[in-house]
Amino acid sequence: MSNSERVLVIASGNKGKIREFQGLLSALPLQVHAQPDGIEVQETGSTFRENARIKAQAVAHLTGHWALADDSGLSVDALDGAPGVHSARYAPTDQERIAKLLKALSDSANRSAHFCAALCIAMPDGEVLIEVEGRCEGLISNTPRGRDGFGYDPVFEVSGTDRTFAEMTPNEKKQHGHRGRAFALLQPKLEKLLGMA
Repeated sequence: MSNSERVLVIASGNKGKIREFQGLLSALPLQVHAQPDGIEVQETGSTFRENARIKAQAVAHLTGHWALADDSGLSVDALDGAPGVHSARYAPTDQERIAKLLKALSDSANRSAHFCAALCIAMPDGEVLIEVEGRCEGLISNTPRGRDGFGYDPVFEVSGTDRTFAEMTPNEKKQHGHRGRAFALLQPKLEKLLGMA
């Protein structure tokens, strides 16, 4: 890596999310780092966009580098948009979150849902450089399917594919997924900031 490469800190402690972003960012002249251990940012926003901004600004300030944060989650129509911004805190583990979701929907014929991902890049002084949002429509399956992915991936069936995120390859997930779609909006803006475009 050349010394001129800018450091971009991923404002997350989620290893799956960090790996996904490292893959998405691999073609750009960046040194991608996970946030240092021990950083806890309170997500006090009422929207995905607000939470992404809070995390990006806090981690950029604490590390002295640009920081990329995402706040993403699952909104289920029959549950009035829940778990929404509380997706990660819906239950203690991925398996418990999935079990709780399936139980909440056990009597519902309406399985419509969507994933939303808000991405924000902030500078150490708090300035927001980029904010984008991506969305993916789908259904909640009756049972978990697939071995890949994390979070709600095994029960989120992507519209028009008959497959859950957990049944897709990383490339397919990038193409269909909310984070991939948000990243497709972010990438040209980031390339411009890096002087590539």
